[in-house]
Amino acid sequence: MNFFDDFPALGRRDLMELRRTIDNGFRDFSREYGEVLEKLFDPLLQFLIWLEKLLIAAPWPMIILTIGLLAWAGSRSKFIVIGSILCFLTIGYLGMWEDTMSTLAIISAATLICIVIGIPIGILMSRSDRIQSLITPVLDIMQTIPSFVYLIPVVMLLGIGKVPGLLAVCIYALPPIIRLTNLGIRLVDKETLEASDAFGASPLQRLIGVQIPLALPNIFAGVNQTIMMALSMVVIASMIGVKGLGIPVLQAVSNQYLALGLMNGLAIVALAIIFDRITQGLGKQLQKHGKIDH
Repeated sequence: MNFFDDFPALGRRDLMELRRTIDNGFRDFSREYGEVLEKLFDPLLQFLIWLEKLLIAAPWPMIILTIGLLAWAGSRSKFIVIGSILCFLTIGYLGMWEDTMSTLAIISAATLICIVIGIPIGILMSRSDRIQSLITPVLDIMQTIPSFVYLIPVVMLLGIGKVPGLLAVCIYALPPIIRLTNLGIRLVDKETLEASDAFGASPLQRLIGVQIPLALPNIFAGVNQTIMMALSMVVIASMIGVKGLGIPVLQAVSNQYLALGLMNGLAIVALAIIFDRITQGLGKQLQKHGKIDH
């Protein structure tokens, strides 16, 4: 006999009533304010559509040249540059170019949003232990809730499409950049901060001129992890209408197409490796530049 069968039936009825109240309240909210929210996010949708069309319409040599330049700027390694170019040439040869550009659009937009939101929150956390204690549990929840759960409220509010998928990706990928920005600024040497104070630097000057430059390796590590987590959400986001490499993977799973799934999965892995090397390298380059200036 189940232990919970001993609880009064009244308590279980109260629980069911609570669930119905929550479901009905959220459903009423989405019906009343759904159109308002859609209009609120319409500029974001237009930006996503524009970016995706731009990447798809751009000549492939230009895209590959840009990737090569970014790889060189980040890594200063001919091996990584050649590897990045070969990966994109292979992706195009295997007919995955358009899906890859769609994935690049959603990942780029999600990363940009996470940077714009995450770095200021991380800076705010580093300035106050109380704010850190309030935000940290929220980040814990965001990182531990299964990614499928994000889709439920987002789809109920905004339906199926690019914006709900982008929001789900951002929610999942946002915590690392917040945590590592906070950590990086807190790890700045106190003697360096005291020296900046002795030279009469204001709090803003100290933040921009000392703390952020010295925290760049941690910040770029956060950017790196944000990109990796965003890429890991590509397949799940494709379930609610986000175009990209995730859709063929879902088709491969449902129809047991091994080759299709492997090719698109490896394309996602290739993107992850390329972006990982670029962001890590950029962080190291900026750290060296900051040390030279200092």
